[in-house]
Amino acid sequence: MERGGYRGGSDRRDDRPSGGYRGDRGDRPYRASGNRSEAPRRGYGNDRHRDEAPREPREAAPELPEDALPYRLDAEVRGELTTLPKSLADVVAKHLVAAGELLGEDPERAYQHAVYARRKASRIGAVREAAGLAAYSVGKWQEALSELRAARRMNGRNVYLAVMADCERGLGRPERALEIAHGPEAEGLETAEQIELRIVAAGARRDMGDVRAALVELQVPELKERRARPWVARLFYAYADVLLELGRTEEAREYFSRAAAVDQEGETDADERLAALEGVEIVDIGEDVVWSDAEDPDFEDGPGDQAAGMTVPADMSEAPAGDEDSPRGAAPDETDAEVPSDREDESS
Repeated sequence: MERGGYRGGSDRRDDRPSGGYRGDRGDRPYRASGNRSEAPRRGYGNDRHRDEAPREPREAAPELPEDALPYRLDAEVRGELTTLPKSLADVVAKHLVAAGELLGEDPERAYQHAVYARRKASRIGAVREAAGLAAYSVGKWQEALSELRAARRMNGRNVYLAVMADCERGLGRPERALEIAHGPEAEGLETAEQIELRIVAAGARRDMGDVRAALVELQVPELKERRARPWVARLFYAYADVLLELGRTEEAREYFSRAAAVDQEGETDADERLAALEGVEIVDIGEDVVWSDAEDPDFEDGPGDQAAGMTVPADMSEAPAGDEDSPRGAAPDETDAEVPSDREDESS
């Protein structure tokens, strides 16, 4: 299922509760009321049995990368952590840094660090945000939604409404995704965040089988934007994708081209989609990109250039016979052109 431009993992669900900071009443310490013999065996009422009760082993912390240092954390988040003891704040900060660094390259490890930080500081809004984004990156839609809702209650921020709406799509609830996208909370968002919500809303419309309505969701004034920004590239790409599904190939080609032109951070695969429409293929040779005709029967890979990822004419793939020392495809020596052939000698 399309994720509306957002990256999601497999459609796994985790229905366990998100935690929070209100424990179950049965876990609260016993409050003595005069008759100590009536106290339960756990808690403060009976220390003998308390020592004998089996203890659950503490879950080991995930190994931190060497560069996971507290000072690398965003200053605003560090400010939120000042409510914790200094030593605990440093530990949480390190795991938040690790989660942020690993989110793109190793989402599973990022998730482990974020969950560990949440266990240590579940009352910090930034920690719950990090846990929600990490859960989202591994496809735990319900857990991500719960964490981000908790973060909103703590800090009142709406910046992750698009992620929350996309989680609703992941859970098979596109109608709820549209409610979030068009709710009153979305009106005060910055332009980039509003565009992300539009992209998710278009994806929800496509989930519901209404492709034309998806196109309408994306018809915003920002389609005329020319500056190279990640959200602009994503908007152009989403618009081109819907156009292509509607069979409007020429317009789709135009917007894939626009997306490729402004996508300086590699947010989309607009280059590949445009190449497919143009009937060419992209051959990667290290850091360079070579465009070559994918369907020309007169061209094929020569043995010498195949490893380099280049295409050369078939008749140039070997050096001319009888000239083993000359480079392949080199022009004949000028002196050879002046030597008369045997047939010319006979005629003279």
